[in-house]
Amino acid sequence: MSRQGPGFTPGEKPSSFGGVWKKIFQYMGRYRYAFYAAIAMSIVGTALSLIGPNKISDLTDVIKDGLAPGSTIDMEAVASIGTFLVMLYAVSTILLLVQNIIMSTITQKTAGRLRDDISEKVNKVPLRFFDKSSTGDLMSRVTNDADSMGQSMNQGLGMMISSLVLFLGSLVMMFVTNAIMAITAVLCTVIGLVLMVVMVKLSQKHFNRQQEYLGGINGHVSETYSSHVVVKAFGGEEEATEEFDEINNKLTRSAFLAQFISGTMMPITSFIGNLGYVMVCIVGAVLVIDGTATIGTIVAFMIYIRLFTQPLGQMAQALNSMQNVAAGAERVFGFLEEEELSSENPDNHIEKARGHVEFRDVHFGYVPGKEIIKGFSAEIMPGQKVAIVGPTGAGKTTIVNLLMRFYDVDSGSILIDGVPISSMSRENVHEQFCMVLQDAWLFEGSVKENIVYNREGITDEQVRNACNAVGLDRFIRSLPNGYDTVLGEMAELSAGQKQQMVIARAMIDDSPMLIFDEATSSVDTRTEKTIQESLDRLSNDRTSFVIAHRLSTIKNSDLILVMKDGNVIEQGDHDALMAKGGFYSDLYNSQFENAEES
Repeated sequence: MSRQGPGFTPGEKPSSFGGVWKKIFQYMGRYRYAFYAAIAMSIVGTALSLIGPNKISDLTDVIKDGLAPGSTIDMEAVASIGTFLVMLYAVSTILLLVQNIIMSTITQKTAGRLRDDISEKVNKVPLRFFDKSSTGDLMSRVTNDADSMGQSMNQGLGMMISSLVLFLGSLVMMFVTNAIMAITAVLCTVIGLVLMVVMVKLSQKHFNRQQEYLGGINGHVSETYSSHVVVKAFGGEEEATEEFDEINNKLTRSAFLAQFISGTMMPITSFIGNLGYVMVCIVGAVLVIDGTATIGTIVAFMIYIRLFTQPLGQMAQALNSMQNVAAGAERVFGFLEEEELSSENPDNHIEKARGHVEFRDVHFGYVPGKEIIKGFSAEIMPGQKVAIVGPTGAGKTTIVNLLMRFYDVDSGSILIDGVPISSMSRENVHEQFCMVLQDAWLFEGSVKENIVYNREGITDEQVRNACNAVGLDRFIRSLPNGYDTVLGEMAELSAGQKQQMVIARAMIDDSPMLIFDEATSSVDTRTEKTIQESLDRLSNDRTSFVIAHRLSTIKNSDLILVMKDGNVIEQGDHDALMAKGGFYSDLYNSQFENAEES
């Protein structure tokens, strides 16, 4: 069940500063009571601190009156006012401190929840999303954008609340203290507010571009570094560097403009604040001369004008942080609002399939309007070893993707033991297969952990037997810590050895059906023979699907499906297809002709 907040509807992507923040507040819905409590504490704490200048005004007048000829300072009144001020500011400080703790907790929990939702979302989006998105850009959304949101929300949102309350509170107290001086201060401040609004609009587009280019540069770095050997082998360093420089320059320009424009708000507000001081001093002096104000009033008002202008600078800084939040949130929410896999209400569940698989008039295309599989039909009986062959682009791997329900068919149906896989949960379909793909995927961990991956109750003996079956046991036992050797730190594996480990992982899986997609493409002929023997043993009494370009490896298959342009054009065993002298025969003979010529 998704934990998305209220109003979080796919397809409703925010595109403005206000729209993004509305979405953020909706997302923070579960913390709204804590948020309201923080606002209340901020209001009360700030209000208490705003009472202080009035008392300081009284204290100033008491001292001034005591300094008059023939008078003495009323120390009892001074002590009373001073004690009151200390208690007042202490309570105000405690309330604002608690408010800050609450806001920090809310923002960090929101950022943590975002990361959790992103992690869940990754498992819900269709593979089509990954076809069009780079890994680096997705990682940037999970790490940079989410973390930036957490840090900036704490700095920006908490500061904005306290600054806004202080700004409005001091404005009220200024009018209560002296309306004429208050009007003078407000007129000076309006100029600053107008400039701040203009700066926010100018800088927001650059903050958005900054996050976009940051995702782009992460994607480029991830892609280039993961394929560094290929880049060097084909002399692509210069081109890769030029592309990096291009994206980096765009990122630098957008980051500079974003920071520069938003950074001008602080000096502007500082200038407006100083201008307000000067004007209030002039007007205040005139009022004292006229006798309509006291020195204490001027002292109190100077404190209020500081409290009034100080939040402008803080709000400028908070807006800067909030713009950063909005830019990151737009990318994060954009991902969270991506179309998800169709909801599943499985009508059927298979504990362990017998292995009877049917394809009935299957049509499919990765892109709408561009069909790859065109009316594919086939029936595979339990325990059969089925080879799928054909030229590149014929649709071999696509058939496996559809069989595993990585993609749903556009029309037609696929059945396991007579049950349409569309009526089963994707997880239940995946449980029926173990896979060995062309790319040998290993993670950071020990040899044993990589082989046992996601399986419980696997014994050391089972692991050794699987590795021995693929010819890897002797090599592993020669490693410093044997099966407990951590890959990458104390052991570097060749491409063939990685593939052997992946096959060993498949061998300890008790799934009723097997899929091998070019499983021996990275090994030498001798190792291929060893692996082929182990695969034959593994395939006993199991329905297995083998995709292979080396046709010599599938001669003993029970059924060979020959594909071309998304259709099965021939099917049968090796001898029958060779005797037919058709497309398969030409494909098979051409491989040996090429081998002899080489």
